[in-house]
Amino acid sequence: MHMSQAPSAGGHALIEQHGVDTIPEAERTSTPRDVLSILVGSNLAFGVVVFGWLPVSFGLSFWASATSLVLGTALGIVLTAPLALVSLRTATNLSTSSGAFFGVRGRLLGSVIGLLLSLGYTALALWVGGDVVVGALNRLLGLPTGGVSYVITYSVLAALSATAAVFGYQLLLRMERVLMWAMGALLLAGLLAFAPHFDGSAHGEYLLGGFWQTWLLAVVAAGLSGPIAFITLLGDYTRYVSPAKHGNRRVLGATAAGLFLGLLIPQLFGAFTAVATGAGNDYVGSLIKGAPLWILVPLLLNGLLGSAGNTGLMLYSMGLDLDAILPRATRRQATYVVAATATVLVFLGHFVWSAQDAVTSFVLVLTAIGTPWAVITLIGHRRCRGDYDRRSLQVYNHGTRGGIYWYRAGWNVPATVAWAVGSAVGLCAVDTPVYRGPLLSLTGGIDLSFVLSGALAAGLYVVLSRSSRGRAGRVASPVAGTAAGVEAAPEPAPLDR
Repeated sequence: MHMSQAPSAGGHALIEQHGVDTIPEAERTSTPRDVLSILVGSNLAFGVVVFGWLPVSFGLSFWASATSLVLGTALGIVLTAPLALVSLRTATNLSTSSGAFFGVRGRLLGSVIGLLLSLGYTALALWVGGDVVVGALNRLLGLPTGGVSYVITYSVLAALSATAAVFGYQLLLRMERVLMWAMGALLLAGLLAFAPHFDGSAHGEYLLGGFWQTWLLAVVAAGLSGPIAFITLLGDYTRYVSPAKHGNRRVLGATAAGLFLGLLIPQLFGAFTAVATGAGNDYVGSLIKGAPLWILVPLLLNGLLGSAGNTGLMLYSMGLDLDAILPRATRRQATYVVAATATVLVFLGHFVWSAQDAVTSFVLVLTAIGTPWAVITLIGHRRCRGDYDRRSLQVYNHGTRGGIYWYRAGWNVPATVAWAVGSAVGLCAVDTPVYRGPLLSLTGGIDLSFVLSGALAAGLYVVLSRSSRGRAGRVASPVAGTAAGVEAAPEPAPLDR
């Protein structure tokens, strides 16, 4: 779709050539192992570690925190991992692929959700990673901890991440392969460093007054939110995997394993160190203050390199989502814009907002509106049995109209209504430090927003789309350039936009 520079003789360029267009079969050279490497390597960073601190900051003990993280992550993987199979079949990213179910214009919902998710998590990763870098340099070298130090550190991290994101998928893949082992070793060293002060049974005052309410909050806010962050990201990697070479089971298994290991390892490290350092509302400050001198350099490296790897991948996905919203923008331009926006959010996070309140509120709200989208996409994929008209998925990107996913003016009304209603109910049932939904009185004060939003959206979508069942999988005349066995709609008509 957008060309960054001319391809080399081997068909590849230094900077990735593709935006959200269909990846040619010849370039789909990644493997399920690559998907696992990306998911593990990119997550062994403090932007994910901090979610392990959340249950402890809610007042839970380490073991209660660990069970909430394991259960929440497992539930999230059941919901999100199958989404990787969508892009395996469409050869484009997930938000564009969702046009098969929401319509070629309705898929902008997925682009916006993905953009918000990635933007928030990118800002969080830069924020926490930068704080670790500044804190470690202060103890090691006496670097001042004033505002100037933080501004410089955040900006450097953002620049490194944006550079990696602009170069694209192949560079990021190489980075994550190395970071998977390097950051894993650094986290293991951290466990040894903080072990002498660890007491797994210690806990504080429960945030919601009782154990079970607080534990369930941790399941959603810390455990489930991890996989939910990937609902629109997984396709960025599996679109480069060929279904002709790798089956669904292998890709699904690699995705599930990558999410499980990539999220739980850093989160459990976060819970462990939060307990060992007695972290309250300041995880990074307590971590740096309680760390032996010999572990500060590994923490510094993780804060710098781990954060760059984590945010680089997020910025890459954000660039694709913005590119999908604004087809006339190049992926490179879109990436720089979202990098600048994320950096501004980092400054707000450090200088304006409360860390715990901001993180908790953000993940709960985004989970409430993201879950219905994921559920509808999975139902649609199941119905069409992985059969997609790739050409019809791209009509919005090409400035055309028509195709079998045009529905009504580019929107599939049943899917859109189901998502809107599910999201609205989810937001009414959410319990955040800054907002409490009116439905909480009916759920006993327990945040069931993701359950209610997902279940309602699924039920509505199935009922409302009964008459058009199978439409997303219906095929028309063959079109050159589509994958074997997948047919496409007739040539779409030009559209003035």
